[in-house]
Amino acid sequence: MWLKRRWWLIPVAVVISGGSVGANLARDGEYDAGLGARVAVVALALAAATTLFAIDRQPAVLLASGALSGGYFAAGGENGPIFFVLVVASFLLALRRPFGVWLPVLLGASALLWLGLLIRGLRWDEVVIGTWQSIGVGALVAAATAIGTTIRHGRSADQDRASRIATEEQLRMAQDLHDGVGHGLAVIAMQAGVGLHLLERDTEAVRAALTAIRDTSRESLEALRSELSQITGDAAPRAPRRGLADLDVLVERVQAAGVDVRVTGTPVQVSGAADAVAYGVVQESLTNVLRHARARTVSVDLQEQQTSLVVVVTDDGVGAVVHDEGMGLSGMRSRVTALGGTLSAETAVGGGFRVRAVLPLGS
Repeated sequence: MWLKRRWWLIPVAVVISGGSVGANLARDGEYDAGLGARVAVVALALAAATTLFAIDRQPAVLLASGALSGGYFAAGGENGPIFFVLVVASFLLALRRPFGVWLPVLLGASALLWLGLLIRGLRWDEVVIGTWQSIGVGALVAAATAIGTTIRHGRSADQDRASRIATEEQLRMAQDLHDGVGHGLAVIAMQAGVGLHLLERDTEAVRAALTAIRDTSRESLEALRSELSQITGDAAPRAPRRGLADLDVLVERVQAAGVDVRVTGTPVQVSGAADAVAYGVVQESLTNVLRHARARTVSVDLQEQQTSLVVVVTDDGVGAVVHDEGMGLSGMRSRVTALGGTLSAETAVGGGFRVRAVLPLGS
């Protein structure tokens, strides 16, 4: 696995090793070193090239790269691709490790390489040339670390973005389950209570309650199956997106549970995301009424105001004392604000609870 990620190090090591062999074993070398010394510097070059394969696993190996490269020059090694050992090694470290990890070892390795160049310059009276070579290697190392760091930050940003998208999708699924299944269970609980209350007095009312329980259960199970299929990756049809066109069915279901729901207003044109979010606001508000409010009546007002749709749901229940910023209210708020709208949820004038959402119609 590691070799697949770093396969390009093989030709790099071959070039460094082969270039060092050719530069040092040729008869017309720049520096007058004996055959034994030339063989020794070739061995140092081969060892320096080999260290590239261990840099990823242990940053301290960079010190060995610097020491071997410096020893190569101190022993009178010829100029050649050996200069790129430190450049490639620094790129690898910057690509995989944070700045604070590789900077100390890089400074140490660079000092060892420059010391080797200085020793060779003093031996062959080429201190100026060695100084310029040191500056050149330093510039290449700086460029390599900059490129490696940029790539690493880009990868980290991509990973963070993918993680954020996954988290947002999980939150969306949780909110969809809360909206669909939570509403269904609230209706079922209320209908079951109605059925038990009228069990021996009104057969038709009990039949209607059981029918509502059956239909609501089916819809909730379909919503649950659809969302679970998104998590497991199984093929299943996505639950249809509800909109204000489905408001009558929602209202009838809540009324059958014993709450009087009155709808006023006729929005002229609502479509797309605003339609689904407006429906979700009404659905969650009515679900909270069934679960917490102990209300007898609820008013749902839909009004178009210039470029916005205003949705107001008000009940005559016990008010904000039973409402907290749980998944329901926070889910409504996040979906409304995602469209550029606003949502308020507070105690209504005269008692009860009031939810008001303003949604841009162009969203």
